Amino acid sequence: MTDPSKLMSIGRFSSLSRISVRMLRHYDASGVLVPAAVDGASGYRWYSPEQLGDARRIRQLRDVGFGVSAIGALLAVFGTPAYDAALRSQRQALVDEAASARHRLTLIEHMLDQAEMENTMSDIDVQLIDIPAQTLVALRGTVPDYAAEGQLWGRFMPELQRQKIAMAGPGGCIEHDDEFRESDVDESVFVEIEDGIEVRAPLLALHFPARRAVRATVTGPFAEVIPQAHERIAAFIGDNGLRIARTDDDVSTHHFNVYLTDPSQVPESEAVTSVTVPVVRLG
Repeated sequence: MTDPSKLMSIGRFSSLSRISVRMLRHYDASGVLVPAAVDGASGYRWYSPEQLGDARRIRQLRDVGFGVSAIGALLAVFGTPAYDAALRSQRQALVDEAASARHRLTLIEHMLDQAEMENTMSDIDVQLIDIPAQTLVALRGTVPDYAAEGQLWGRFMPELQRQKIAMAGPGGCIEHDDEFRESDVDESVFVEIEDGIEVRAPLLALHFPARRAVRATVTGPFAEVIPQAHERIAAFIGDNGLRIARTDDDVSTHHFNVYLTDPSQVPESEAVTSVTVPVVRLG
């Protein structure tokens, strides 16, 4: 039993434990750190020196992100493997949160640059074009997300070489989904070829008729400039009596990107991409 002469007032205990009186009262009400004694008449709380160890652990657990209920449960298993496991789990959660915070900081930096980027949007070249009939060789597949398009290129280029197919123009990517997808993206990577060249599986020969399209040419990191391009294309379509020609079963109507610079040879900031959306006249 604690010697009553050694008990400390809540104020003194607050000073030594570095926990505010308000929080000590909260921890008492929650059953996390109950005073050693409470004066029945005045309601004053008194704490023992031995409770400073619990107070230190409470403060540490609070500072690494545990809530009051979790702190109470952890104090009950202090010194056991369960306590250590909870700390390791919290450490991993904090590592994940830090990675997420770094990602958000990067996004904020991009947003701070947005005003400048908005000004450069006026420099985006948007045109209504007529695409002549063309033949493409393509590899179609499903990739985890848009950033994983390189997986298709990694299979496509060696197969082009194996089949000795010569490219007649720059490469690009057809996006087959009619919506933005967070996973399982259906795409075809392609290059233009001369008509009449034999193409064998797993590659496909795509023979497209002459088409009318709106094309925007942009420079910069793909993930940033592509939304800008589509914004300008949408405005151009609305201002010029056009509508998007897309139908699910006609690949020639699906929008596509053409890479006018080799992504492996130039920095992202200098990458030039044309974004093309097939269209028809209204009415």
